[in-house]
Amino acid sequence: MLRVVYQAATLKAGQLSDWSESRGLLTIYVAQGVPAKDFIPSLNDTLRECLSRAHWYQIWDDGEIISVSHPESPLRCTYAVSPFEQALPVDIREHKGHVALYVPPMATIEEIAPTLNTSIEEFLAGGRWFQLWHGEIITVDSPGSAAA
Repeated sequence: MLRVVYQAATLKAGQLSDWSESRGLLTIYVAQGVPAKDFIPSLNDTLRECLSRAHWYQIWDDGEIISVSHPESPLRCTYAVSPFEQALPVDIREHKGHVALYVPPMATIEEIAPTLNTSIEEFLAGGRWFQLWHGEIITVDSPGSAAA
């Protein structure tokens, strides 16, 4: 099983986001009570670091495997403030090598995590992603559980 889970957390002073990875599970921690407009820069830095050190890959339409070192479309995941006044809690857009997530500027992780986690679960169920964990390819259909 393959999962990405966002959790509100109490982090070190001045730290707004962090991450951990285990077999089939990527956990992203975001400082509780902080509005998205303030945590997005830190979260984007955290996701950049995560993808550079973790082992996640995207399979594009033609079967091409996209990694962070892809020469034309390096794998990245970015958050931005939604451009819409009446924004959805989470809007996910996937492109070759890029996942863009848009959230309302004043939403806290506590407010968006339930929708975000459900949306990402559905997103991963599309079968475009896998994790290479100590030589084992983990997909949404892999046996075993990814405990949060």
